[in-house]
Amino acid sequence: MGAKRLWLALTGLVVAALCAVPALAGATSYVSIGDSYTSGPGITPYAPTAPANCGQSELNYPHLVAKALNLTLTDVSCGGATTSDETESQFEGQPPQDDALSESTEVVTIGMGGNDNGLFGTLLNGCTQIDVIEGSTAKAPCKDKYETYVQETFAADKGPQEAALVHIKELAPHAKVFVVGYPEITPNHGHCAAFPWHEADLKWFRNKVQKVGNKSIKEGAKAHGAIFVDTFKPSEGHNACQPVGTRWVEPLIGSLTGVPVHPNAIGEEQDSYDVELAMLKAGIR
Repeated sequence: MGAKRLWLALTGLVVAALCAVPALAGATSYVSIGDSYTSGPGITPYAPTAPANCGQSELNYPHLVAKALNLTLTDVSCGGATTSDETESQFEGQPPQDDALSESTEVVTIGMGGNDNGLFGTLLNGCTQIDVIEGSTAKAPCKDKYETYVQETFAADKGPQEAALVHIKELAPHAKVFVVGYPEITPNHGHCAAFPWHEADLKWFRNKVQKVGNKSIKEGAKAHGAIFVDTFKPSEGHNACQPVGTRWVEPLIGSLTGVPVHPNAIGEEQDSYDVELAMLKAGIR
């Protein structure tokens, strides 16, 4: 048992002894809903029962959490998924993710939203085009072009994302629901060759896209009785501009997983600690 996992185990004992939250008796049925930040593409080995185009790793945080807390996992997370894929088929022959839920489901995690209305892909491609390929000399050319788009997208996404939480509770009325946020991707200061956007655009993406997006997700979770799991604050200083071994997200250039700007195995493991602690505090043990 690693030092962090041992610490979590000891924390669980303390929570059990001191916390007033009652334990869930036999809380073993766990459904994981999410996009690529949940599924873990590029991190081998892949889950043999998941669709190949989902890039679902056996070392993603749902699998690690289930193993650590002895939960029975149904992981339907899939790369590229949007909130609409909870109720619609993402690929031909693939059921909507919410189909995995039932009245017997006792624990749910949902890590979703970054792909809604193309937000993540639009900014990743657009900022790279302006900052790197075109080499704009403006201070923050990506921010200048996409700031209004980001604000409008957040406003448009809020309703459907909150409706998805309502739907989850309808299908799994007895479940404790955990909404998992996104980790730090770009730094607050400085820049790097592996993520060669302008420094001001890296900072804007971190503070006005990621932090604001996480805040919106957190507010939605709170409004609908779900528990928000913050993975951003624990990941500060472990962004994609950090060296191998320190970074929890792979960079735009030189990704060791072959999947740029996504969590690596360390990142998924660290997310699992955050989720486990939240579950322990909620009485799941």
